[in-house]
Amino acid sequence: MSVSHSDQVIAGQAMYNPSTLRAYDLAAFQFNCRFLFRVPVSEVVGMFDRNISANHLDLGVGTGYFLDHCRTAPGQAITLADLNEHSLKHAAARLARFDVRTVRANALEPLPLPGREFGSASMNFLLHCVPGDIRAKARVFDNVAACVKPGGRIFGATVLMKGVPVGALARTVLGAWNKRGIMHNAEDSLDDLRAELAARFPEHELTVRGCTALFEAEVPRVR
Repeated sequence: MSVSHSDQVIAGQAMYNPSTLRAYDLAAFQFNCRFLFRVPVSEVVGMFDRNISANHLDLGVGTGYFLDHCRTAPGQAITLADLNEHSLKHAAARLARFDVRTVRANALEPLPLPGREFGSASMNFLLHCVPGDIRAKARVFDNVAACVKPGGRIFGATVLMKGVPVGALARTVLGAWNKRGIMHNAEDSLDDLRAELAARFPEHELTVRGCTALFEAEVPRVR
């Protein structure tokens, strides 16, 4: 029996619950990023520092780690969007010192948010969990861009399996996670990511660290 993308999306986020979220930072940022993905966490934090605006949208919130560690101003407005209620609750509590609101949303569908409202939006370690190849996942770029002001910033990171150096351990672990439906990046390639970014954002940067691609883009200005 085939599994629909909707079912895959729901299954992929189901692992995030209060127990797993308590251990998430240690597993994801001290082990996965360091030994599997080979991307310095400090570089992802630095990407937030360069791009975050006074009114920011974060899609696929995890635990709120990067927003907690990046440079933010007093009164920072943050909207957290995720399909998982546990992640939203956990991240909102962690970021309670800011002006935080939460919304349940599926990244592959138009977001239930006002258009052109945000100055910036992030999607970190989200795309590799979204079903489909990069061309299908690029709907996420469209959905997010619709919520960001012209000239605003969109940025994030995703783990790829093609066109980047994938170590033996990473290839084994990522293969197992793909089979279990935790990740969906077996066909994700650097060339496809570059093409989809270029098709939408004339001004963009793409940096590879290990098997992770970090992307930063400007939402085109209306002419």
